[in-house]
Amino acid sequence: MMAISTKTIQLTSKGNADAQDITAKVAKELFDSGIINGTITIFTASSTSALTTIEYEPGAIHDLQRLLDEIIAPERTYAHNARWGDGNGHSHVRASLLGPDITIPFIDRNMTLGTWQQIIFIDFDIRPRKRAIILQIVGDC
Repeated sequence: MMAISTKTIQLTSKGNADAQDITAKVAKELFDSGIINGTITIFTASSTSALTTIEYEPGAIHDLQRLLDEIIAPERTYAHNARWGDGNGHSHVRASLLGPDITIPFIDRNMTLGTWQQIIFIDFDIRPRKRAIILQIVGDC
Protein backbone atom coordinates (compact mmCIF):
# COMPACT_ATOMS: atom_id res chain seq x y z
CA MET A 1 0.00 0.00 0.00
CA MET A 2 1.33 3.47 -0.95
CA ALA A 3 1.62 5.96 1.90
CA ILE A 4 2.71 9.58 2.36
CA SER A 5 4.02 11.00 5.62
CA THR A 6 4.98 14.64 6.16
CA LYS A 7 7.16 15.59 9.11
CA THR A 8 8.98 18.73 10.29
CA ILE A 9 12.38 19.09 11.94
CA GLN A 10 12.98 22.34 13.83
CA LEU A 11 16.52 23.75 13.84
CA THR A 12 18.26 26.76 15.33
CA SER A 13 21.22 28.04 13.34
CA LYS A 14 24.01 30.52 13.96
CA GLY A 15 23.89 31.86 10.38
CA ASN A 16 26.99 32.82 8.37
CA ALA A 17 27.31 29.41 6.65
CA ASP A 18 26.53 27.41 9.79
CA ALA A 19 26.54 23.78 8.62
CA GLN A 20 24.67 21.08 10.53
CA ASP A 21 24.57 17.33 9.96
CA ILE A 22 20.87 16.40 10.05
CA THR A 23 21.29 12.80 8.86
CA ALA A 24 20.38 11.17 12.18
CA LYS A 25 17.29 13.37 12.64
CA VAL A 26 16.08 12.55 9.13
CA ALA A 27 16.78 8.83 9.63
CA LYS A 28 14.75 8.80 12.86
CA GLU A 29 11.76 10.47 11.23
CA LEU A 30 11.99 8.07 8.29
CA PHE A 31 12.09 5.04 10.58
CA ASP A 32 9.20 6.35 12.70
CA SER A 33 7.05 6.91 9.60
CA GLY A 34 6.56 3.16 9.14
CA ILE A 35 7.16 3.46 5.39
CA ILE A 36 9.53 0.72 4.26
CA ASN A 37 10.62 1.47 0.67
CA GLY A 38 10.34 4.71 -1.28
CA THR A 39 11.79 8.20 -1.42
CA ILE A 40 12.23 10.97 1.10
CA THR A 41 12.35 14.60 0.05
CA ILE A 42 14.02 16.99 2.48
CA PHE A 43 13.17 20.69 1.98
CA THR A 44 14.31 23.84 3.76
CA ALA A 45 11.55 26.43 3.86
CA SER A 46 13.89 29.42 3.51
CA SER A 47 15.47 31.49 0.74
CA THR A 48 18.79 31.86 2.58
CA SER A 49 19.50 28.24 3.52
CA ALA A 50 20.22 25.08 1.55
CA LEU A 51 20.64 21.33 1.71
CA THR A 52 23.37 19.17 0.25
CA THR A 53 25.25 15.95 0.87
CA ILE A 54 28.93 15.92 1.73
CA GLU A 55 31.22 14.14 4.15
CA TYR A 56 30.54 16.01 7.37
CA GLU A 57 34.03 16.53 8.70
CA PRO A 58 35.79 19.82 9.49
CA GLY A 59 38.08 19.79 6.44
CA ALA A 60 35.33 19.20 3.88
CA ILE A 61 33.03 21.75 5.52
CA HIS A 62 35.85 24.32 5.60
CA ASP A 63 36.64 23.66 1.93
CA LEU A 64 32.99 24.14 0.94
CA GLN A 65 32.70 27.35 2.96
CA ARG A 66 35.98 28.67 1.49
CA LEU A 67 34.81 27.92 -2.06
CA LEU A 68 31.54 29.76 -1.43
CA ASP A 69 33.49 32.73 -0.01
CA GLU A 70 35.58 32.78 -3.19
CA ILE A 71 32.75 32.57 -5.73
CA ILE A 72 30.00 34.40 -3.77
CA ALA A 73 31.89 36.77 -1.49
CA PRO A 74 29.86 38.60 1.18
CA GLU A 75 31.67 41.91 0.57
CA ARG A 76 30.64 42.18 -3.09
CA THR A 77 27.91 44.58 -4.17
CA TYR A 78 24.51 42.89 -4.42
CA ALA A 79 21.42 44.53 -5.90
CA HIS A 80 19.34 42.80 -3.21
CA ASN A 81 21.26 44.69 -0.51
CA ALA A 82 20.71 48.00 -2.32
CA ARG A 83 16.98 47.29 -2.51
CA TRP A 84 16.40 46.04 1.03
CA GLY A 85 19.47 47.18 2.98
CA ASP A 86 19.67 43.93 4.91
CA GLY A 87 23.17 42.82 3.88
CA ASN A 88 22.27 39.24 3.01
CA GLY A 89 22.31 39.36 -0.79
CA HIS A 90 25.13 36.82 -0.87
CA SER A 91 23.05 34.52 1.37
CA HIS A 92 20.27 34.32 -1.22
CA VAL A 93 22.70 33.64 -4.07
CA ARG A 94 24.53 30.91 -2.12
CA ALA A 95 21.26 29.23 -1.16
CA SER A 96 20.02 29.26 -4.73
CA LEU A 97 23.29 27.73 -5.95
CA LEU A 98 23.02 24.70 -3.66
CA GLY A 99 19.23 24.46 -3.63
CA PRO A 100 16.47 24.04 -1.04
CA ASP A 101 15.87 20.29 -1.34
CA ILE A 102 17.25 16.83 -1.92
CA THR A 103 15.50 13.52 -2.56
CA ILE A 104 16.95 10.22 -1.38
CA PRO A 105 15.67 6.71 -2.10
CA PHE A 106 15.34 4.34 0.86
CA ILE A 107 15.09 0.56 1.18
CA ASP A 108 13.98 -1.28 4.32
CA ARG A 109 13.71 2.11 6.12
CA ASN A 110 17.39 2.89 5.39
CA MET A 111 18.44 5.80 3.20
CA THR A 112 20.73 4.76 0.36
CA LEU A 113 23.45 7.25 1.30
CA GLY A 114 27.08 6.41 0.59
CA THR A 115 29.44 5.52 3.45
CA TRP A 116 30.82 9.06 3.83
CA GLN A 117 27.72 10.93 2.67
CA GLN A 118 25.70 12.90 5.20
CA ILE A 119 22.73 15.25 4.78
CA ILE A 120 23.87 18.78 5.55
CA PHE A 121 21.77 21.86 6.25
CA ILE A 122 23.60 25.16 5.72
CA ASP A 123 22.21 28.50 6.84
CA PHE A 124 23.77 31.35 4.86
CA ASP A 125 21.86 34.21 6.46
CA ILE A 126 23.83 36.81 8.42
CA ARG A 127 22.24 36.17 11.79
CA PRO A 128 20.89 33.27 13.86
CA ARG A 129 17.56 31.85 12.72
CA LYS A 130 14.97 29.26 13.62
CA ARG A 131 14.38 27.01 10.61
CA ALA A 132 11.83 24.38 9.62
CA ILE A 133 12.98 21.42 7.56
CA ILE A 134 10.07 19.67 5.87
CA LEU A 135 10.29 15.95 5.15
CA GLN A 136 7.94 14.23 2.75
CA ILE A 137 8.20 10.47 2.80
CA VAL A 138 6.48 8.51 0.02
CA GLY A 139 6.49 4.76 -0.40
CA ASP A 140 5.19 1.35 0.52
CA CYS A 141 4.22 0.29 4.03
